[in-house]
Amino acid sequence: MRTGAFGEQGLTVLDYLGNWLSKRAIAPHLPLVPNPYILDLGCGYQARLLKTIADSISCTAHAVDLKLDPSLARDLGFVATEATIVDALLQIPDSSVDLLLLISVLEHLDTPLAVLQECHRVLKPGGKFLLNVPTWRGRWFLEFAAFKLGLCPAEEIDDHKAYYEISTLWPLLVGAGFRPRCLTVKKIKFGLTVFAVAGKDGADVK
Repeated sequence: MRTGAFGEQGLTVLDYLGNWLSKRAIAPHLPLVPNPYILDLGCGYQARLLKTIADSISCTAHAVDLKLDPSLARDLGFVATEATIVDALLQIPDSSVDLLLLISVLEHLDTPLAVLQECHRVLKPGGKFLLNVPTWRGRWFLEFAAFKLGLCPAEEIDDHKAYYEISTLWPLLVGAGFRPRCLTVKKIKFGLTVFAVAGKDGADVK
């Protein structure tokens, strides 16, 4: 069972590259409503992606991970919760989140469908849920980078419970309550990752 957060011991060059590519994919989907509530589950020790978003728009930024940099709680507009994703979600009210992030996290979870169902529950009507997961091609790349080249933490890759394709992630999201017309699922990062935009109750996911 995990006891720490991603990036707690620092980040590698590969981590920074992945973070930059994720920011590019997420940028077009930032909420346009005033002071949106943005929830980042498994955000990493320093919540770098969420901090970048919070620097670009006025929002309530809620960071969730097993361990978080204490400085996050001192940032204006930041909420820092040290907990498992399952426990944290249970504390989130129904239909309260404008933008929910689950970036490179689902592959670490023992109960992915149950977590996706909770993500659907907490999302506001018109809100968006963004997630990415490694593909089977990504598995080869990540294991080679971690176990052979030492470019990313081996313990992170050893913690993976699953790898995904469009054909496996799409039905999981539908099973969690997201309607097909509000789903966009595609491969990014040279086919190493599947990226999904799941809207609730008519949200535009294009």
